[in-house]
Amino acid sequence: MTATPHQETQSPPAQALTVLGAGVMGVGITALALGHGLPVHLVDTDRVRLDRAREKVGDELRLAVLMSALPADTEPGELTTATTPDAAGRATAVIEAITESAELKAKVLSEISAKVRPGTLLITNTSSIPIDELADAVDRPAELVGTHFMNPPYLIRTAEVIRGARTGDAAMAAVAALLAAVRREGVVVKDAPGFVTSRILHPMINDAARVVQEGTATAEAVDALMQGCLGHPTGPLRTADLIGIDNLVDSLHVLYERTGDDGCRPCDLLLRLVAEGRHGRKSGEGFYTYS
Repeated sequence: MTATPHQETQSPPAQALTVLGAGVMGVGITALALGHGLPVHLVDTDRVRLDRAREKVGDELRLAVLMSALPADTEPGELTTATTPDAAGRATAVIEAITESAELKAKVLSEISAKVRPGTLLITNTSSIPIDELADAVDRPAELVGTHFMNPPYLIRTAEVIRGARTGDAAMAAVAALLAAVRREGVVVKDAPGFVTSRILHPMINDAARVVQEGTATAEAVDALMQGCLGHPTGPLRTADLIGIDNLVDSLHVLYERTGDDGCRPCDLLLRLVAEGRHGRKSGEGFYTYS
């Protein structure tokens, strides 16, 4: 049902998102929110990537519908795009989903924190960077929460939620309400490099790649054994392709720099794939080749 202009004025949406970054995760989070009826303002400084993102969001929404991953009785939310975050002041929540760089995330969070109204939920979607480290960049650290959505967000119903040392109760309540609005289950963990999922998964993928690098087995054999013997749903190297091997390497660098764990130092094979532009599904080739 389409609301009248009067109804829109009197009843603004309970959730109105601004998503920063039109990469893989920004597109996935945007599709998830739109599919649950939430309006999304998607921001990226690269106009070409932003224009492509609109098409990719449409593709993901169609796939999500085919897989019955969205509520059938909900009209999609409205998508707007921009190359600057000037309109973010109207958002109820801002989700930063740019590349896994502490320096770049801090810069973007600092800029957006100065634009939004006090009380606006700020979310950094990160796989490895400690939330309290990023909280130094924002005006109101109590409003910053970490999330780690898995890719693709519309299929994976659980999201890691990271409470920083300075995250307030109001922000935790707000992120819980947002996740409920998109039918995701949030699991709250304490702040630490890599949190839970990346601290376990990413070194394991690194080891799997090292096995291939050393010639012990092919990528297909590693994944077949991890699936058939250990119950991994896709295999670690197909998972690496889905994450994005460049994103995986960035996350491993963060973990290695902050923990000193040598198992988190990216192996030579991963570094070579990144250097060759073989980033996984998004580039068409990684450990596997995609049409």
